[in-house]
Amino acid sequence: MVITIGLGTICHNQNAKAIVYAAGEAIADTIKSALENGPTVISPATAFQKLENSRFYLTDGAAVKLDDSIDNFYTSGPWTHQKTERAVMDLCKKITKYGPKLDLEDLKADKYCKMIPNLDENTVQSVIESILAKLHKGMEKEVNQIYYHTGPHHDDIMLGIMPSTNRQSRDASNELHFSVLTSGFTAVTNRFLMDLLSDTKDLMNDGKIEMVNYPDFFKDGYKYKWDKDIYHYLDNIAAQNADEKRRGVCHRAIRAMVSIWGIKSKDGLRDVIYEVISALNNSYDGGKNPIKIQKLKGMIREFEEELVWAHYGIMVKNVHHLRLSFYQGTSTTGQPDYEGDVLPILEDFRKYKPTVVSLAMDPQGSGPDTHYKVLQAIARAVEAWSKEEDLSKLRIVGYRNVWFKYNPWDVEVIVPVSLNSLATLEKSFSECYVTQVNASFPSYQLDGKFSELTQRVWYDQHKQIELLLGKDFFYQNESPLLRATHGMVFHRDLNVEQFLEEAFKLEKSVIGMG
Repeated sequence: MVITIGLGTICHNQNAKAIVYAAGEAIADTIKSALENGPTVISPATAFQKLENSRFYLTDGAAVKLDDSIDNFYTSGPWTHQKTERAVMDLCKKITKYGPKLDLEDLKADKYCKMIPNLDENTVQSVIESILAKLHKGMEKEVNQIYYHTGPHHDDIMLGIMPSTNRQSRDASNELHFSVLTSGFTAVTNRFLMDLLSDTKDLMNDGKIEMVNYPDFFKDGYKYKWDKDIYHYLDNIAAQNADEKRRGVCHRAIRAMVSIWGIKSKDGLRDVIYEVISALNNSYDGGKNPIKIQKLKGMIREFEEELVWAHYGIMVKNVHHLRLSFYQGTSTTGQPDYEGDVLPILEDFRKYKPTVVSLAMDPQGSGPDTHYKVLQAIARAVEAWSKEEDLSKLRIVGYRNVWFKYNPWDVEVIVPVSLNSLATLEKSFSECYVTQVNASFPSYQLDGKFSELTQRVWYDQHKQIELLLGKDFFYQNESPLLRATHGMVFHRDLNVEQFLEEAFKLEKSVIGMG
C-alpha cells in the first residue's frame, strides 16, 4: 500500500518538523526558489517556509545557486583567479554584455567583481586570456598516447568526451581503449528483449541465421567473428538497411545466449529463447530478472558500446567490459570492494599501461550512485598502481555529462565541438544504442534521448564562452575548427596526486554525511 500525503496536510500543523534532503545540481533552481522566494504554488516546496522547524540538508550541487552559497564561494579563503573568472563571466551573463565590451565601471558596480584584487582595465583581458589558454589546450593534437577511457555505464564516455576521442583516434600513433565498468543490464527493458528474441526465432525459422548450421558453431564457433557482427551492422548503417541491422543484433544475441547457457544445438537454442520469453512475460519492468537474463541484457548493451567505437576503427578487443561486482541493478548496491571492483581495473592498468585515464567525476548525489562508486574504485586502482609504477606522467581526465556539469572556471581544458561532431553524436547514439532510442529520460531540461540533452549541454557551454569572447571571435577566427564551433566540452586534466586528493576528499565528505 502506498499513501500520498499532500503538502497542505504536512504543513497544517505549524509545529511539525519537516526534513528535506536534496542532492544534485539538477534541482538547484528548485532549491533556490524554495528557500529564497515567497510562498507560491509555482514552487510547492515554498510551503515549508510556514514551518519553523523545517530543515533542508543539501549537497554542494543542490545549494550552488543559493545567495549564501555564492557569497561563501567569494568570501571564504584567499582570492584566486578561478574566482575572478567566475565573477567576470557571471557579470557578462547578468548584464547581457560581451566580455570585450565590459568596462571598468561595469566591474566596479558588480557585487563580486569589485572584490577582485588590483581591479583595473586589464582584469577582463586576463580572464579572456586564461579561457583562451584552456581552449587552445583543448585543440592540441596528441600523439603516442595510450588512452584508457572509462565509463560507469554504456554511453557515458560518448556523452562526456566524444569530440576528444574522435580526434585521438585519427592518429595511428595513439592506442585507444574503452572500458565500461558495469553491466548496465537495467537499461534494457523486458519488451525490448522479448521483441529481439522473437525476431531471432523468426529469422532462424526462415533460414536467415546461417551460422547456427555450421558443425562447430555450438562447440566453439560462436566465440569467433564478433568483429564480423560489428562490421555487418555498420555496413548496413551505410546501406540504410534496417532489416539487416536487426539481423546483426540477433546474431550477437545468439552468440551471447550460447555463451551464457552453454547451448549445444539449434533445438536447445530455440528452447532457451522460449524459456526467456516466457520468464519475461511473467515479470514486469523494474522487477529483478534471473541472473542469466541479466547477463544477456548486459551483453546486448556491450554490443552497443562496441558499435559506437567501431565507427572510428576501434576493434572489439579494445572495448572492455569489466562488469564490476558492486553493480547488482538495485538502488542500494554495496560499496566497491578490492577483489570484485578495484582489482579488475588495476589488472587492466598493468596490462595496457595507459598514459591517459579518463573517468566520470560526478560527486555522489549529483548523478547515478554508480558514477560515484566507479570513481572510488578507479581511485583505489590508481593508488595501488602508483605503488608499483612511476605515474608522474600519468594524466587523469575528469569529465561530466548530462547529470552534473562543470563550469568553465572549474576546469583546465575546454574542447571546441563542431556542428559535424554534434551530428556525429546524434547519429551514432541513435544507430548504435538501440535499447535506448525509444527510452525516455526525463529531466528538468528535456524529456528525450540523452544525445539530445548532451547536445543542449554542449551548446549552452559554447554560449558561456561566446559571451566572454564575443561572437566575432568564432565566425572570424583563422582556425577552421573554431569557425565551425557550436558546442564546448569542459573537462579536468589532473596528475595522479591531484586526482587522488580530490577523490579521497570526496570520499571523506560522503562518509561524514553518513
